[in-house]
Order: sequence, then C-alpha cells, then structure tokens
Amino acid sequence: MKKTPKTTKTVKTAKENFPEDARKRVVVERVRPEIDAGRYPIKRTVGEKVVVTAHVFTDGHDRITAHLLHKAKKEDTWMETAMEPLGNDVWESAFTPAVQQPYEYTVEAWIDRFGSWRADLVKRVDAGQDVAGELLEGAALVSEAGRRASGADQKALHAAADALSSERPQKERIAIALDEKLADRVSRYPDRSRATRYDRILAVTVDRIRARYGAWYEMFPRSAGPDPNRSATFLEAESRLPEIAAMGFDILYLPPIHPIGKSFRKGPNNALTAGPNDPGSPWAIGSEAGGHKAVDPNLGTLDDFRHFVEAADRHGLEVALDIAFQCSPDHPYVKEHPEWFRHRPDGTIKYAENPPKKYQDIYPLNFESDDWKGLWTELKSVVEFWIEQGVKIFRVDNPHTKPFRFWEWLIGEIQKKHPETIFLAEAFTRPKVMYGLAKGGFTQSYTYFTWRNTKQELTEYLTELTQTEARDFFRPNFFANTPDILHEYLQTGGRPAFQVRLALAATLAASYGIYSGFELCENRAVHGTEEYLDSEKYQIRAWDWDRPGNIKDLVARVNRIRRESPALHANDRLRFYTTDNDQLICYAKTTEDLSNIILVAVNLDPHHLQHGWVQVPIDELGIAPGEPYQLHDLIGGDRYLWHDAWNYIRLDPMVSPAHIFRVRRKIHSERDFDPFT
Repeated sequence: MKKTPKTTKTVKTAKENFPEDARKRVVVERVRPEIDAGRYPIKRTVGEKVVVTAHVFTDGHDRITAHLLHKAKKEDTWMETAMEPLGNDVWESAFTPAVQQPYEYTVEAWIDRFGSWRADLVKRVDAGQDVAGELLEGAALVSEAGRRASGADQKALHAAADALSSERPQKERIAIALDEKLADRVSRYPDRSRATRYDRILAVTVDRIRARYGAWYEMFPRSAGPDPNRSATFLEAESRLPEIAAMGFDILYLPPIHPIGKSFRKGPNNALTAGPNDPGSPWAIGSEAGGHKAVDPNLGTLDDFRHFVEAADRHGLEVALDIAFQCSPDHPYVKEHPEWFRHRPDGTIKYAENPPKKYQDIYPLNFESDDWKGLWTELKSVVEFWIEQGVKIFRVDNPHTKPFRFWEWLIGEIQKKHPETIFLAEAFTRPKVMYGLAKGGFTQSYTYFTWRNTKQELTEYLTELTQTEARDFFRPNFFANTPDILHEYLQTGGRPAFQVRLALAATLAASYGIYSGFELCENRAVHGTEEYLDSEKYQIRAWDWDRPGNIKDLVARVNRIRRESPALHANDRLRFYTTDNDQLICYAKTTEDLSNIILVAVNLDPHHLQHGWVQVPIDELGIAPGEPYQLHDLIGGDRYLWHDAWNYIRLDPMVSPAHIFRVRRKIHSERDFDPFT
C-alpha cells in the first residue's frame, strides 16, 4: 500500500503581529538640526543656509540613495536635494529659505538597486568572471526604470535594457551597463516604493535678516533734552537721532514710554521716597493718564511718538520698544481688572519682590488668574497696538517671570499676521530657562556676555553658543552694558575696558548693543553693586555727549567695519585660535567661501601692555605653508605681512587694546604686499 506523501502546511499570517511596511530596509535616524524631537522649530533668516545631516544605513552591502526634502510650509510639493555621504553612515545636504515664511524639511532614503547591481558588476568584471546572468539582472532593473520614465528617457532606457539582454558580445554589454549616462538616467527614476521617510517633519522659522544681525543703541528719550529738571519730549529727543545714526547703529531701543505711576514712586538711586519732581521708573507703568497703550504726557502725544518713529526711519534707525507686562498701583487695570493680580489674605494686591529687593511701585500680573484668557488677549492687543504705530521690534522685560506657554502663544499669534516682528528676551536667569524662552519663539536673547571676561570664560561660552545645538534656536544679543548692569570690569578698567568690551561684543556676536553712556565711558556705580550711580532709571540725566575721553569715533568705526564685513553678520563660523598668553584672545569669522576673513585679537587686560604669539590655522583659511598673507588692521589702518601659522602680536591698551584684521590671501611674494590698499 502506498503511503500518502506528507503535505506542507500553509503558514497562516493573517493574525500575526507583523510590523507595518517591514520590507523597508533603510534606517533613517538622528536628523540634525532637530530641537527636542521636533517639538520646536530651528531658526534661520532669509538666505541663510540650513545644513542637514542624518544617519542613514541598511543591512548588508546594498547601496543607498538619500534625499533631503524641503519646502515652504504652505506649499504642497516637496523640493528634493540629493544627500552626500560623509562617511560612517552620515549623510549631508542643505537648502536655503528664499522667502520669509515657515519652512519644513525631512529626509527620505531607499535602496539603490541599480547602483548596488552596478557596483557588484564592476567587482565581478575586475575578477574576470562571466557576468551573463548579472547582465540579464541589470536589463530587468533598467527596464523597470523605463516603465517609470517618460519621453526620450523612456525610449533610451528600454533600448538599453534590450541591449543588455541581447546576443551582443559580453564586452559591449558591459560597456553599456557601466556607461555613466545610463546610470544618470536610471537614477532619475528610482524605485521608491519601499523608501523610508524620517518619522518627523521638522520646522524652520524664517525671519528677516535684522533678526540675525544688527547693532542696538538704548536711550531714555526723557534724558535727551536740554533741561535736566524736566523730561525731554519726543520732538526734542529727535535731535539725538543724527548722532546715533552717525555712530552706525541699526536699532534704537527705548525703555517703556508709558505714563508712570505715582504710588510708591522711587526716588534717585532707587530711594524709597520720591520728591515731588522725581520722574519715577518707566517700568512702573500706568497712571490716571493711561496704561500700556498710552504715552507719558511728559514725552508728548501718540502722534509725537509716531513722528519720532518716522524721523528715526529717515536716519536708517528702526525703533524697538520695551514691553513690560507689569503695572504700577495706579494702572487702569488695577481698578478695571483686579482679578488679573495676586492678592494677600487681607485683600491687598501683592507688589513685586526679588528678596532682598522690593518693588513697591510694581504689581506683577497673575497669569494663573481665572480670567487668564482675557488677560492673555489683552496683552496681545498691547503688542498689536504698538505694531499699528510702526513698531516691529520689541525688547521684552523679564519674560522668565511669565509662563512659557503664554510667550509661545503670543509670539506665534503675532507672527502669523506680522512675520517681520522681532522679540528680544531680556532674561538674565538660568540657562535652561533662557533656552526655553528661545525655543518658545523669542527671536533673540540677552546673554551672560557681561559676566564673561576672561579668555577661558569667553571661549567656553561662545563655543557653546555657536558650535552646539544652541546655535539653531538661541540667537545671542551681546549688550555690553544695560541700565541695570555696570560690570566691575567697566567700573575699574577705565577707557580701555570700554574699548575691549566694544570690540568683543561687536565681533563675537552678529547682534550686539550698548546702553547710552557707554560711548562716554560712564563708569560711576553705587558702591559694591553693578548699579549705575544716579541711574537714569530713577532720574533725568543731562549728558555732555562730547565730553573728553569718549569713544564715539571708535564705536562708529567698529560699526562701519561690521557693515562692510559679511563674516561678522553671522555666528556659526566663529573659531578661536591658540595664543601663548591668556591675556590675549584671538578668533576669526569667515564667510563660507572665504571671500571675507576677519581675524580679531584683543588684549583682555585693560591696564597693561600684553604681547605673545598666536597660531592661525592657515589650512582652514586656504593659505598654503610658506605663503604670505596680509592683515589690514581696520581700526588703526596699519598693514602687516604674516607667514605660516605662528605670528607675534603686541597690544597696548593705552594705544588700542584690539586689532580687527581683514585677511588678504594670495599674496605670492612680498612684492605683492601693498601697504596702501
């Protein structure tokens, strides 16, 4: 009796828990830049490149093709840019946002079957093997590409497939298979049915160029008049505009210009009791004359402010306005919306405190109020009101004392309608809080620059800001001083200290600023503090803008250097160079194509001459060993001819504590050195 042969059981797969699209073999991970798993967008300005890298790999030895996908968010179709392998499964490509609107990007990769087949064919041919079967495999791959193609490419691919599978001599068919034109044609029609796309679409906030680069000047308009016994008006303050413009500034920042409360008004030097003629702090906002949408009557009218903004614009200055979401006890909000403030058990409103400091003249807003939506809506309307008056830049006071979600909402809502708006965060606080505000939407941020004065401190801090993930979301603005901060370095270093900090701030950061008085080397402080003596925060000051020892000409020269040096318009290509003297710091900024190279050397010691040697990595600057290169000191005008990497510098702070060099390459001999060009 014959045995019934065993039959193979059919494997049932319907109920198996298979992964979706499991035949996609390529892995795409660690796409950079990416902020907090794509939670926040990166920041760029119009025309500023986005360089994207990704880890892309697969099993086995097949070749991979990877593309960077990018588009303006409102567009439906992705633009694609081929990525290049850098080694160790890291791939790179880039795109440049052309318009001021949100962009998106991601990465997609797939097995390059034709490329893998072609590489294998080369190995077999080189080994002298018979490749008849491989040529038939190639014919099938080319034929498939032909079916995806159209027009002339479709014809050419089908013809190539026929040739590869024909009876022609194998040598001829190999030549056809390895023809670069065929490879190019096939690559235009890849099989992407099993392509892997990164699991996130990443976002880019694209701002106008002023968000990345600019020189800020802060002034109290009430101190810009001829009479120290009364507030200047906006019309009188316009007389300062030509000189501020002549110093080369781009942005004129004004502290709050609103009515100032009288209750608990502070006197000179933050005295608890004010005299009848003391003007009070502009940050104690609100009186019977109005609140955040009103102008201090001592400065003039809303029409006068608009006239001031227009006059500034004619001088090439854009006005930035302080936004301080807090109120004096006399602010209309206190009576109209008491629910927007925190109350003590006895029913009184809590004033602001930062122990041991007390600010009895300021009531903080309660962002946890039951009417928080009404509060948020009103504060957004404040920003919208001043946009209507011609303001597009806002310096925000103490944003770290308000909720992150509020700022993300407010800035997002404002920039939907007004994408040109810039928000600068004045938050001198913990690093993660400062970074959190930047991620949430602030265009620029104050920094710790004021407290970074040694070579090590500056090098470590700037490396963090320019060479880590922070550079993609945190745009630093290096204010050399503020009405609240007169660092000990400036208090004790004399005129050279102001020159040092100016050179550092203006060349280390694409955006920097000074508070008026800096150009006069004003260094009088309340003993034992960083507070200015006779601070403009509490009284009107009359300044002699031409007093001896001022550095106005240097400020103007440095700002002109900035404008004429594209390398100083960004931060990402900052590199520090080795010096053998810790009192000397040296660094360079370059454009990507090295058409503009700025090398800066600064003596950090404002009291003594310092000298030493600096090592310039000439290979990074496209300079060959032994090739001379010219350095033109854009501050003093002198020119130097350097050779090789190590060169000598000598800086006397009583003469000039800094060099800002423009480097000229391709000086083939000393005969090419021109001291007059």
